[in-house]
Amino acid sequence: MATPGENDHQSRKRKKKTAVGKEIGGRWPPIKPKRDLQINRLRGTNLFTIPNFFTSSESKAFVRAAESIGFIHQGSLGPAKGEAYRDNDRISVTDQGLAESIWQLGLKRIFDDIKLQGKVAIGLNPNIRFYRYKVGQRFGQHIDESVDLGGGHITQYTLLVYLTGKGSNHDTSIQSLVGGETVFYDRGIVEEVAPEEGMALLHIHGSKCMLHEARVVTKNVKYVLRSDVVFA
Repeated sequence: MATPGENDHQSRKRKKKTAVGKEIGGRWPPIKPKRDLQINRLRGTNLFTIPNFFTSSESKAFVRAAESIGFIHQGSLGPAKGEAYRDNDRISVTDQGLAESIWQLGLKRIFDDIKLQGKVAIGLNPNIRFYRYKVGQRFGQHIDESVDLGGGHITQYTLLVYLTGKGSNHDTSIQSLVGGETVFYDRGIVEEVAPEEGMALLHIHGSKCMLHEARVVTKNVKYVLRSDVVFA
């Protein structure tokens, strides 16, 4: 609905503004809770994947939504000492409703049994980020820091949802992503996680975070949705 003194064209233009914390037209693609999610524990409870966390259609819809917002390049091509090499494109939005929708897909059940320093998981950080890696782009070795959100709330796990990658049936078609693996290190390589469309990857961050990197993309485009699991 247009505000007083605003015509329909101005109203539509206002709805499409994409500052941090805003959605396009107030809508994201619908996502439905999943039953019987499979959890692949790669390193105890600290590192695990969830195949088909998003369906193929949901993943593609989020790629379209992100592209309609427009990415901004984020890079440290000549990083200062101690900084990781970073070359990708990024969007950041703050949306509690979207965070809650993703949490209710099945993450709440998964984290019911995970407690850290007497704290329990209560949901996702409403700061949702989208990353895009084109051919030749990557994110060098780094760790993810915990974020103190105030009121005793602190982020403890990174959530990545790969929106492109291999298809659900290990598609090797022309559209399949090549490269872009998330690699974890601990006195050598611990795990190499190849992106699969719709798969979620969760790993502990903060003081217990393993050194990790996003390898260079060599074919097609890698899209990732990122948030954090909040404990209190």
